[in-house]
Amino acid sequence: MGKETAVIKIPKGFDIWQTLNCGQCFRFTKRDDGVICGVLQNRSLEFKVDGDSLYINCEQSFADKEIYHFFDFERDYDSIKSSLSSDKTLSLAINYAGGIRILNQEPWEALCSFIISQNNNIKRISGIIERLCQNFGDKIDGGYSFPTAKKLSKLEVGNLDVLRSGFRAKYIIDAAKKVSSGEVDFEKISSLPLDEARCELMKIVGVGPKVADCALLFGFHRLDAFPTDVWIKRVLEKLYPDGFPENFKDVRGIAQQYLFHYARTNEDAFLGR
Repeated sequence: MGKETAVIKIPKGFDIWQTLNCGQCFRFTKRDDGVICGVLQNRSLEFKVDGDSLYINCEQSFADKEIYHFFDFERDYDSIKSSLSSDKTLSLAINYAGGIRILNQEPWEALCSFIISQNNNIKRISGIIERLCQNFGDKIDGGYSFPTAKKLSKLEVGNLDVLRSGFRAKYIIDAAKKVSSGEVDFEKISSLPLDEARCELMKIVGVGPKVADCALLFGFHRLDAFPTDVWIKRVLEKLYPDGFPENFKDVRGIAQQYLFHYARTNEDAFLGR
């Protein structure tokens, strides 16, 4: 921890490592001593949990506003989980990893990260993102910032060879150019109905419905977005053959993350039933 340490009381049921390690973000690691390190809003941060308190190496004002919002602490997850648990399958997933919350991430970083995530695993995604930040972000105390769309828009695809990101490089550059030019307008997307917001993001080469929905859920906090990757397709085929319950549509993004994390990390127990 740094010289200045802020403290936030943790809401009941929250698990910081489940939340940061469930596939919705890729810039946090956990040390052997239990301290979690990562970069948020161009700050290199350390998080340590002790009982119901979260300690962060930052000023209290930043913790109370930015970190509180980042972890979505203002939302009543107890009532959401209680409602979702009326479904037997979701109840199992919540019992497995109910400490997960959907983060309030910066839209560009989330979009770019999930473009990189295509046909990829979490370890490799994290590596590509780290190289992206080291090579094109700004040096900050303890790490590197996430490069802006404007900065990346000035590059050519070949400039990204250092990332070893393969076919994804051309998608990153196209996304950067369209976002920085305003052709893909984040402010507009924030206020559009879900289907229209998805179509706006799909103007970017290489962004299909799944990546668009990931960006909407994790970058725009659209809790009605329901990203459907290979794991969720398996869950739906085996456990929801008649479709996912409509009564959960307003928070189905939260439900999706419980299902995704359980299926990905404990497939036999969850899908082998």
